[in-house]
Amino acid sequence: MRIVIALGGNALLRREEALTVENQRYNIQIAAKALAPFAQQHDLVISHGNGPQVGLLALQGAAYKPDEIYPLDILGAETEGMIGYLIEQELINLHPDGRSCATLLTQIEVDPKDPAFKHPTKPIGPTYSEVEAKALARERNWSITQDGESFRRVVASPRPIRIFEIDVIELLVKQGVIVICAGGGGIPTMQRKDGSLVGVEAVIDKDLASSLLARELKADALLMLTDVDAVYTDWSTPEARALRCISPQAISEFAFAPGSMAPKVEAACEFVEQSGGIAGIGQLKDAAAILTGDAGTLITSKSETKWWK
Repeated sequence: MRIVIALGGNALLRREEALTVENQRYNIQIAAKALAPFAQQHDLVISHGNGPQVGLLALQGAAYKPDEIYPLDILGAETEGMIGYLIEQELINLHPDGRSCATLLTQIEVDPKDPAFKHPTKPIGPTYSEVEAKALARERNWSITQDGESFRRVVASPRPIRIFEIDVIELLVKQGVIVICAGGGGIPTMQRKDGSLVGVEAVIDKDLASSLLARELKADALLMLTDVDAVYTDWSTPEARALRCISPQAISEFAFAPGSMAPKVEAACEFVEQSGGIAGIGQLKDAAAILTGDAGTLITSKSETKWWK
């Protein structure tokens, strides 16, 4: 099988955990061990989130003069390289037989007229108290939103349209290379009228980018791994129920949190409807079981709705 696995930011850095290299490497070691069986049995392509990391770099950049601050597309490229390097190294450490692994900086086209630029929704960076968040919003002209019991900065998150390096990714996969790409949703890029490329101030949702990646690679399965064990309806209420198996049509009848589970469900449905493959959502430790329907939530075109008891 050809499988695209999207590692959520919370699978690489736990909530409220300090954003240190040591913590990230430790979590990535855990992730690499969970992904190792897939690498041995399937063609594997890995994407990942970068919300905490790109937010931290943006905070560091705020210490410079306004005209020296790096834009989000540059910070996205930096985090794609940094996180990809750690994943690549830990996967190589688990494959002493010489299985090739490569990290590819990935430019993904967005529409400069996308309405997302006027309505920021993508959380990045650390969490703050309400008082801290409102003060930073006034000081730095940020948009903020509530994230659980805390608050975070939000930025524009336009829809991904096209992956410029898709032919290179396909070539590497055919050669048996484990490819790490489209990290953090890829580098948001637009194409000028003359065909030249330029970066865009935004952060693409990594699940929607991963769905596009899986579709363009004609993958058999898309797994989105996070710190939640399944997709729940009525989340954070006494009526919350975990979905075990469901079709895109059936799951579209439910509403999900726009900044967290909604993009995952949308990405899964797009992949299943347009490719005929299967999509799974759940915890990193359950990756293999999600693929077989024994954990998490599995979305397939012909599924009858089933719930976890």
